[in-house]
Amino acid sequence: MNPTLHDVARVAGVSIKTVSNVVHDHPHVRPTTRDRVIAAIGQLGYQPNLSARGLRSGKTGVIGLAIPSVREAYFAELADSIIVAAEKRGLGVVVDQTNGVRASELDVIAGRRLRLTDGIVFSPVHIGEQDAELLHAQFPLVLLGESVFGGPTDHVTMHNVSSAQAAVEHLLEIGRRRIALIGADDPDETTSVGSAALRVRGYRQALAKAGIAYEPALVRPAGSWHYDTGAAATRALVASGTAFDALFALNDTLAIGALRALDEAGVRVPADAAVIGFDNIDATRFTIPSLSSVDPGREAIAEVAVEMLVERIAEKGAPVPPRRIKPDFHIVRRESTGFAHVVDAVREDATSAARVV
Repeated sequence: MNPTLHDVARVAGVSIKTVSNVVHDHPHVRPTTRDRVIAAIGQLGYQPNLSARGLRSGKTGVIGLAIPSVREAYFAELADSIIVAAEKRGLGVVVDQTNGVRASELDVIAGRRLRLTDGIVFSPVHIGEQDAELLHAQFPLVLLGESVFGGPTDHVTMHNVSSAQAAVEHLLEIGRRRIALIGADDPDETTSVGSAALRVRGYRQALAKAGIAYEPALVRPAGSWHYDTGAAATRALVASGTAFDALFALNDTLAIGALRALDEAGVRVPADAAVIGFDNIDATRFTIPSLSSVDPGREAIAEVAVEMLVERIAEKGAPVPPRRIKPDFHIVRRESTGFAHVVDAVREDATSAARVV
């Protein structure tokens, strides 16, 4: 049986009301009494009932995290970072998978999912600028990702364009000139604000800056961003006969699939083709060769998002205006671009600081 308030009161020699006052951190408890109750809680291993506490205080001490997929390495590691950031603030986290389905995402912002939480960190795929009016949620909400702009909520996002440009510039700096790209949704799309379109834009900007013409034959779609689609897109690139000496994959799982396909085709990495990915997931350190990648600042994104949500949950009086923050990114150089050891190169520019923009 789990210990109860009655058990703590008996061991501490106080009333149940006094134990409740200590648990809820009420100020009018004598220090010696508080110490006895805390000692009894530790001795018995008592855990407060969060549901009951929530009914009394209006707070559960739990936040929600809604992400497209727990199978995707980036989102799994993002969830881990969010949980760590929340635990440091004494909060629990409930993770909800939307599968990138618009109806499920609409349920999140309508409050039909993650009901027993104090607020939600939400990474949507199909909620866009056209849905801004729907984002006037009746609960604290912080958005992640590039899908929503100009809405009424706090938003933590990445430097998708400039970090992709930096990845391609890294390939250019090591002497590569025919740089393929895999993972594009629509290579000719110039107005979309999705991650793929923004990273393609950074790719094209790097080429243009270097005076290299854009070649559509070097840009390959991959559908969903997974290992198998990365391998399939790379096999199609190799089979096309289009010459390339480097490859930029729009995320790391695509890049890991590409490494497999290149090895199968007898293309040596990095001797014949250098490869760089995006997200700096843990697996990049263990591929053969180890994979260079863009680190978009995942841990900083998690810290900032949780802190902003905590501020919104505790908000009293007139709310502050919506904030949009972009943490710094790094280029992590590994063996797939010719570096034997990991070297973090911080990219500094006018917009890269973790600040409101």
